[in-house]
Amino acid sequence: MDAMVAGLTVLVLILLFLGSGIWVFVGLLLVSTTGLSLVLDFPPHRIGVILGKILFRSASSWELAAIPLFIWMGEIIFRTNISARLFQGLAPFVSRIPGGLIHTNVAGSTLFAAVSGSSAATTATVGKITTVELKARGYDDALSLGSLAGAGSLGLLIPPSIVMIIYGVLAEVSITRLFAAGVLPGLLVGGLYSTYILLRCALNPALQPANDADALLSKRRAILDLMPVLLLVTLVLGAIYSGLATPSEAAAVGVFGTLILATVLRQMSWALLRDSLLGAVRSSAMVCSILVAAAFLSTAMGYMHVPQDVARLIASTDIGPYGLIALLAVFYIVLGLFLDGISIVVMSLPITLPPVLAMGFDPIWFGVFLVLMVELGQMTPPVGFNLFVIQGLTGVPISRVARAAFPFFMLMAFGVTLITIWPQIALWLPAALFG
Repeated sequence: MDAMVAGLTVLVLILLFLGSGIWVFVGLLLVSTTGLSLVLDFPPHRIGVILGKILFRSASSWELAAIPLFIWMGEIIFRTNISARLFQGLAPFVSRIPGGLIHTNVAGSTLFAAVSGSSAATTATVGKITTVELKARGYDDALSLGSLAGAGSLGLLIPPSIVMIIYGVLAEVSITRLFAAGVLPGLLVGGLYSTYILLRCALNPALQPANDADALLSKRRAILDLMPVLLLVTLVLGAIYSGLATPSEAAAVGVFGTLILATVLRQMSWALLRDSLLGAVRSSAMVCSILVAAAFLSTAMGYMHVPQDVARLIASTDIGPYGLIALLAVFYIVLGLFLDGISIVVMSLPITLPPVLAMGFDPIWFGVFLVLMVELGQMTPPVGFNLFVIQGLTGVPISRVARAAFPFFMLMAFGVTLITIWPQIALWLPAALFG
């Protein structure tokens, strides 16, 4: 079958099955099996053999062990008062600058992202405290909700990141290097957010209350409140970057440390342990089943030569490296309107990675670029997960939350532009740490 026809067949199948509303992993399996049958006329038993090999290979992937462990870590923290301590610890350090406690959304999300790995978990955990506190103190609703929607998405970029683990497995690149590459871009985007909040409130002081009692709190006490999160960050990232542990081993260390902290803080109970385990199992089963289905789709498209044909088509158009990145940016923003981050990565990577590598881009850099594009999708309706999380926390209509998030969407897009022009923002730290 002609390459163009094969590609269009796969596209129609994706739109048909995923647009029907069935589970993502089932849709991906149906796309793969139907594509192999229609395009290449593979018999069912041959398709079954291919799927069996992929299942075995995916089940034996050590790197994927980090995903359920990081998810469990986030589930435990979500059910303790560590997020409340995080807010109390950050408040005295930001209450005297323009923007005041709105900065806790950015700083809190940045810190919590370093122990969570999930955008939704970061938004929910930080937001369950800050949305109530900021509203009660009289801060501007739009700036408060928008900053939470933007900063919560940093859970995908600041290591450890579940999406980065998935990208590393699928693209076959070092997850440790990916984690290091996400640090400076994450801090850059967080800095852009804080600068915007500061300027908005400096130009319009009515966006925050005139006086805030948290300015009088002891910074010594605040540091004690920050210690649980800081200890976990040091434990997990220190183990990875020192070379003492792989990301999967560091995730196990992080879970152990979180259980110890919950016990020391007198938050541990059988109910917390049961609920956190059940939550982690549900989320992990969803993520891992999508990954297996995505690996099958990638293999199926390889048999149909779709990635190679797309790469040749792009090369023949003479679009140039930056033209390709601009085209992919629009492509990912459109996908973000309809799909969650994990689905975007696993579905698109078999098609987009070959031409990106052919244009000479570093796969580590592209991983950071891809995660940033997925984060943009977290802030766009109708399927912006962060928007839904905030709506659930506050009851504010999704359209209003989306409008509040738009300035932060543009700031992140500006951050993507900066790392595209200066890729060393992402690549300097991995080179400095690992050579």
